[in-house]
Amino acid sequence: MEPALLRYRVLAYATGVWLLVLTAEMVAKYVFGVENLPGWIAIVHGWVYFAYLIVTLDLAVKVRWPVGRTIGTLLAGTVPFLSFVIEHRRTQQVTRDFAVRPTA
Repeated sequence: MEPALLRYRVLAYATGVWLLVLTAEMVAKYVFGVENLPGWIAIVHGWVYFAYLIVTLDLAVKVRWPVGRTIGTLLAGTVPFLSFVIEHRRTQQVTRDFAVRPTA
């Protein structure tokens, strides 16, 4: 259980950080008209989010989250800052319900 929780926590933070970078890029491009921005930021976020989906599903199956909680947690990587909030709540819930210690 602890390794699955650690993987989830790492990917939740990585997804959140890359989503913020992507959001900043979109604001710079469409609000401020900045040109020549790197095109790879969206690709990196997409791959990190894909890995986040996999590790979140792995944790959800192990802790037997209901479908609604699982879907909500999966979608948390699509709203800026939400992945950080949901990661904190899910970590508290898993450590409380399964008596595991969060690592790192």
